[in-house]
Amino acid sequence: MIITRTPFRMSFFGGGTDFPEFFKEHGGSVLSTTFDKYCYVHIRHLPRFFEYFTEICYSEIERVNNVDEIRHPLVREAMKMLDMHEIRLTYEADLPARSGLGTSSSFGVGMLNAFHSIKGQMVSKQQLADEAIYLERMLCKEVGGWQDQIAVTYGGMNKITFEGDSFRVQPVIIYPIRKKKLNLHLMLFFTGFSRYSFQIQSRTRAHMKDNISALLEMKNLVDEAEKILTDKDRDLNDFGRLMDYNWQLKRRLNDDISTDVTEEIYRKAKEAGALGGKLLGAGGGGFFLFYVEMDKQAAVRGALNDLLYVPFRFEKEGSCAIYYEPEVYAPQRKNLDAASMWYDDFYRNYQEQQIPFL
Repeated sequence: MIITRTPFRMSFFGGGTDFPEFFKEHGGSVLSTTFDKYCYVHIRHLPRFFEYFTEICYSEIERVNNVDEIRHPLVREAMKMLDMHEIRLTYEADLPARSGLGTSSSFGVGMLNAFHSIKGQMVSKQQLADEAIYLERMLCKEVGGWQDQIAVTYGGMNKITFEGDSFRVQPVIIYPIRKKKLNLHLMLFFTGFSRYSFQIQSRTRAHMKDNISALLEMKNLVDEAEKILTDKDRDLNDFGRLMDYNWQLKRRLNDDISTDVTEEIYRKAKEAGALGGKLLGAGGGGFFLFYVEMDKQAAVRGALNDLLYVPFRFEKEGSCAIYYEPEVYAPQRKNLDAASMWYDDFYRNYQEQQIPFL
């Protein structure tokens, strides 16, 4: 059995510039961090006592005899991509899906990590991120950028730059006390409603040519935000003010990014003392992140008392296997006819040497 743990991410600056339609021509840059809310993927080979060959458990339970029968697109395409058969996969998470935290990408990365692990394969973070991007954007044809898959794979606070067909991950080096202070000044609230990001992402992409100047400015804000964080002589509150300016730019990219409800939430938070904030992810709902000085946080919580407040801490591990108990697995003939010769050799060795056999 393998259990992987993959964090969720919050993006501070540069969202939208991670679309290949943009960065292949203009370059892209994102400042983000992962934090201590996770998704967990449990995987093992399914014992051969059932009338089905694979079981997938998420918000639904799927039991199938053929990979093509799986309805969940990420699971189906990932199993095909890595040639997985006869498994039981279970997904659970600390926070809800469709909430702007890169939950789909966290699941995809954690699942691919688990698939490699159960095969006894150790892959680099770059390979894992590359495969997750390929899985979501090419095989599943989901609209969106590249930052989520990279952020949750690598973990930590990073500046991710995009150019051509490649990306580079640069950890943001901050004095530990300053980083802790930043964490303490950030407040996360759940709006109570979720949204399908691909609908908003599709409209954002459709209007991208009309928003080049705004996206270029948002890209430049990444460098300014990094300077604020890494220069111990800069006022850290400038980070919050920059978040406010970034939010004004972002909400102009697409009318669906902010609604009357989210505008009212933002207004209340600002009036109560928040210096800045943003909806995480594509927009429309999910989680709001605010930068609030310590002496104003009680007032902000009071102003937003109808929303769920979610304390968090930054994390730095990224996707990892937290439980690893390898299995010996021989494929069924009906699943892998091309492996029949290998299977015969394996089964003969099993009979002769009593190799553990599932």
